[in-house]
Amino acid sequence: MSRFALICCFLFALVPAHAEKLKELASVAGVRNNQLVGYGLVVGLDGSGDQTTQTPFTVQSVVNMLTNLGIQVPSGGNLQLKNVAAVTVTSTLPAFARPGQPLDVTISSIGNAKSLRGGALLMAPLKGADGQIYAMAQGNIIVAGAGASAGGSSTQVNQLATGRIPSGATVEKSVPTLLGNGEFIQLELLTTDFTTANRVVNAVNAQYPSTAVALDGRVIQVRAPQDNNLRVAFLSRLENIDVTPAESSPKVIINARTGSIVMNQAVKLDSCAIAHGNLTVTITAENTVVQPNPLAGGKTTKVQNADIQIQSDKGPIVRLPKSSTLRDVVRALNAVGATPQDLLAILQAMKAAGALKAELEVI
Repeated sequence: MSRFALICCFLFALVPAHAEKLKELASVAGVRNNQLVGYGLVVGLDGSGDQTTQTPFTVQSVVNMLTNLGIQVPSGGNLQLKNVAAVTVTSTLPAFARPGQPLDVTISSIGNAKSLRGGALLMAPLKGADGQIYAMAQGNIIVAGAGASAGGSSTQVNQLATGRIPSGATVEKSVPTLLGNGEFIQLELLTTDFTTANRVVNAVNAQYPSTAVALDGRVIQVRAPQDNNLRVAFLSRLENIDVTPAESSPKVIINARTGSIVMNQAVKLDSCAIAHGNLTVTITAENTVVQPNPLAGGKTTKVQNADIQIQSDKGPIVRLPKSSTLRDVVRALNAVGATPQDLLAILQAMKAAGALKAELEVI
């Protein structure tokens, strides 16, 4: 099987033909994560920190930190801090998080530090979108990479300017999360689809008659017990209801930067004919030195000889029959003998001709 066939078969989810749990298709409105971000300093680096002449905010941050700790830094001094780096600290505050709960944090350099390996993050507040502090982060950074340099040569494995601190933050403030409004809760489908919304309503009403109604193609309103303990138990049973989602619409995704092409099982192909050929232009330059004859009085000169070759591969016309399965589509496209890069243009031309029965998305 070709590389293109493997991409199509393994990188894209096939059309679901079996029932899935409701919690895999929808989420409860209001139950969501919140993004946190902060600014901090990483210290203890082995000479791989920010170059303070190019990142003055690092020096300013160090001076402010020392001042808060009661240490007065003489004004006008030129601090050379090779072991300090300014970083951003990011984390995710999950729903129902309570004070004292640990969070994982990601540390990323915002200056020109060469590496954060071996560094420790000083206490940094993490703020939400409303500007309030919800967590505090501090700890030793784990960097999944390595690097070494000597004599002008260097070797690096993975990214050294980003690291993580498992359980490096502690929640200081919780975010109130309401399970619905009054006697109703709302389920929000992960993907808008009227068929799936209707099937969810039917599945819920089959177990709890006259409790669910679809407000649109994404939101389903469900009547739930108003007592919080009973509501949690009701949601536990609700999210485990089996629902068969609607079939995915045919879609082909093209990544123009990498040449990757991914299609789902619903893609169909009408009869069409394709002629594909390649035009290769090769230009080579050969530099020679022309030496004048003895006593000729000439000068030695350099001459560049250019060799241009044009090769055109024959593109036979291939007839692609109407197909209704992914395997047939892959086999038909591979019969043209095109590379993944060539298939980008072929699929766009097939879509324009009406032969490709799928939505074409270029990312």
